[in-house]
Amino acid sequence: MSVVANHWIDGEWLATGELKESRNPATYEVIGHYHDGGREQAEAAIAAAKRAFAQGDWARNNVLRADALALLADRFEAHQQSFIDMYKLENGKPEALQEISRIAPAIRYWSAMARTLKGESGHPSPDEISITSREPIGVAGIITPWNSPIILCMRSVNPALAAGCTVACKMPGQTAQVSTLLAQVFSEVEVLPRGVANFFNERGSGGAQWLVSSPDTRAISFTGGTETGAQIAQEAGRLLKRCGLELGGKNAHLVFEDADFEQLLPVLRVTAMRFGGQYCEAGSRVIVQRAIYEKVRDAIAEELRQVRVGPASDPGTELGPLIDKESVERVDGVVRQAAEQGAEVILRGGPVTDGPLSGGAFFNPAFLAVRDPELPIIQEETFGPVMTIEAFDDEDEGVRLVNGTKYGLGGSVWTRDLPRAFRVSEKFETGMVWINEWGKVHYQFEEGGYKQSGLGRLNGPSALEDFTEIKHITFTTKSPPKS
Repeated sequence: MSVVANHWIDGEWLATGELKESRNPATYEVIGHYHDGGREQAEAAIAAAKRAFAQGDWARNNVLRADALALLADRFEAHQQSFIDMYKLENGKPEALQEISRIAPAIRYWSAMARTLKGESGHPSPDEISITSREPIGVAGIITPWNSPIILCMRSVNPALAAGCTVACKMPGQTAQVSTLLAQVFSEVEVLPRGVANFFNERGSGGAQWLVSSPDTRAISFTGGTETGAQIAQEAGRLLKRCGLELGGKNAHLVFEDADFEQLLPVLRVTAMRFGGQYCEAGSRVIVQRAIYEKVRDAIAEELRQVRVGPASDPGTELGPLIDKESVERVDGVVRQAAEQGAEVILRGGPVTDGPLSGGAFFNPAFLAVRDPELPIIQEETFGPVMTIEAFDDEDEGVRLVNGTKYGLGGSVWTRDLPRAFRVSEKFETGMVWINEWGKVHYQFEEGGYKQSGLGRLNGPSALEDFTEIKHITFTTKSPPKS
């Protein structure tokens, strides 16, 4: 293929920056090239967004914003199959349809939010009126990861545009072909003013760092690792800049002895395997009441042995490749270290080194039993198809294990006892709890984590908080006394 992915800045395609290869992680074949951006492209994107915010009426015309978002949703639907095909090719996801099909409905939700955005009014005293209005904060810098680049980018862009902000988006170089298709969709919305949305591809971090440090960005929305998120928060704090962070997770299933086994098992089969385990909501920990521990352990092992590993182009594939071979080596090192530190290896898994898949970034599922909850494989995000199992005796111990990491993104409770399910849910130190299910996210409701899993919320009305200021206007109705 000879496709070259460019940047989309100020309504123009820019072919600037070093030309690099885009690869299919399933075969490592070159599928195209992209221009790798950095600070130069970030500066151009911010400048364009700043002009678009200051000029025209984008920031003040909620009808224009609602119409533009509605048309954007239509263009996403028109390109849906192209997104799916490119996701499978460049991102390696068998589950591409599941992700891409959610984007247009979410955009339409934010179109409606833009149309109905309003403030409040009241009478602090009989002769006084107070009015509050939401105003866009300005230019928003969006930093997007490679694991789900379109939906995670739009999860931030949607509320930013609905609020009236303009955006400068750093898109990951690892999925530059997908990212450029996203920019193409934006370019087809004729009512969208020039410079409102800007996208540059970058494999490194120089451009992303400038999005954070620039005095012209007033909000940062970052999805990625906790360590990087902490650095962004520190720099944003220095500048008193609004900062929304959706960071890592070490999500657990807490399985009580009365759980519906037939309902549970199919979910556990995919919980750490979906997207290759390369996403923050992966349910990589299974914490099981001791009475059924062996039964669940053996059943999971059998399920994982049957997981079909292969390219996303194969309809039968359950577990696609990791994003690159470096990730395969890293995940293999995590499993090796856990075994050396005392974890019991039930399924070693590991890199696929023989046969037709050996040229790609494939990793067979790994499954380990862990008795020491302080091991790094329990405490740190793995970002790969690796599952662990632990045992607990009573409810309090189970909750302690769930809460025993620095993360607090999500967790599942499995029990037929609904009062217990809700009681335990309230004890979880997580932003999301799933009862007898896992991984449900709805664009109408908030998504985000406690502790070191992030700051703020995306999805739902609260997502506007990262992109708006509240203005208080007062007026006294009583005429002043005559002199």
